[in-house]
Amino acid sequence: MTSGKGHSEHTKCGTRILQVDVSGVGDFVFHDSQQSFLGDWELMLAQDSPDAANLQEAASQLQNTDIPVAFPTETVYGLGADATRSSAVRGIYTAKQRPSDNPLIIHISSLSQLRKLLTPPGSFHLSIDNRRDTIPQIYHTLISRFWPGPLTILLPLPTPSPLAPEVTASLPTVAVRMPSSVLALALIHLAGVPLAAPSANASSKPSPTTAAHVLHDLAGRIDLILDGGACDVGVESTVVDGLSIPPVILRPGGISIEMLRECSGWEDVGVAYTDGAETGAPRAPGMKYKHYSPTARVLLFRGQLDSICARDYMRKGGSIGVLCTKSWAEDVLRPDMEISEDVVVPHVDDQANGINVGSHKLRESTNVGPTVGEAWQAPVAISIPSAQYSQANISDDPGQDLIDVWTIRLGPDITHVARGLFSALRELDQKAVDAIFVEGLDDGEGDTAAAIMNRLRKAAEVEIDLR
Repeated sequence: MTSGKGHSEHTKCGTRILQVDVSGVGDFVFHDSQQSFLGDWELMLAQDSPDAANLQEAASQLQNTDIPVAFPTETVYGLGADATRSSAVRGIYTAKQRPSDNPLIIHISSLSQLRKLLTPPGSFHLSIDNRRDTIPQIYHTLISRFWPGPLTILLPLPTPSPLAPEVTASLPTVAVRMPSSVLALALIHLAGVPLAAPSANASSKPSPTTAAHVLHDLAGRIDLILDGGACDVGVESTVVDGLSIPPVILRPGGISIEMLRECSGWEDVGVAYTDGAETGAPRAPGMKYKHYSPTARVLLFRGQLDSICARDYMRKGGSIGVLCTKSWAEDVLRPDMEISEDVVVPHVDDQANGINVGSHKLRESTNVGPTVGEAWQAPVAISIPSAQYSQANISDDPGQDLIDVWTIRLGPDITHVARGLFSALRELDQKAVDAIFVEGLDDGEGDTAAAIMNRLRKAAEVEIDLR
């Protein structure tokens, strides 16, 4: 894929990738003393900038068509559409081939945009001083500490609702977040409407963390993909419900339960999710169906895998992928299996994998969202590990029944595992393996580990405890 500032690439089936370097789109002008995206701000687009032109083209499509646009956030790539128009939101379900009975997350670019969304029509005549704050008090400390960022909150909708009914799946609440990706914030701001945006993947498949992942799943189903590099976090946002007593976590993510309990009103926050697909009406996005699953069977292991145990789960003549995290070595199958190194690696069309891509890494803030001086750093390289090839003999007859083995080691660092998980599942799937053996994590290592295991359990056909 050709790189270059503001480069537009025509790709298969009419879907185009528009590359955007957010540092080249223009000037961000803030109207509050804290220079925060939480307050009111404007974007003055740069003249004769390919990056600004690409961003404006995407915003115009969101305003004027019913075809969704894929764009990067700090978590995963989202598939955005105008959340106030039913025909636009239905375009999301059509592109993803996803059931419409699962609610969507709304993405906003400022608190003023959110308050306008939540204000009942009859209240607009009141002065600002006489209006009741439409954002419940329980969320104020969370917003000041974690927004913009990977936290989604559940909010009550006014009557009548300004949102398309397809957004909420007939629920009286809506899930909302403010992404910390400056590119995402700029797109929402230019579009002038809140964007409904689930992950930009085909329904049930692993979430996309690069533009190439989106193209693989949605080529021919959408027109535009904004390419801002690889996503820095790699797993979706934490979803919380502060309207219940006590408040609860509906989906785990990068914001831990310990971090939430440090906030006023959230000292007793509990957990209200399961790691499997739930039945009945979902309270929030991502709770109902099997998610994050590649075509290959996924087998999730707890404990140390050895070749003897692995034989029980291999199919004769098949091929496997191995995803190592904390303790499995890259040669996890070697001690008791004969490995043939002198082999020709089969050709697999995986041009989107094993590459270094640029990303604007957003600085974390403990009190307010990124300011104009903190909004982005210089692009950093995010390395997506490539699969290593070998062959294993699963029979007692040496040289017979060799199977292809593709191994990816994400390493022990939880952040790296989160960032590379979906890319690794996709790469192994593109190797056309029959099954993927995944080394699970200890849920007690923190909420990021719990979020990873939540996604893996939703993807896995079976979980095997070897401890």
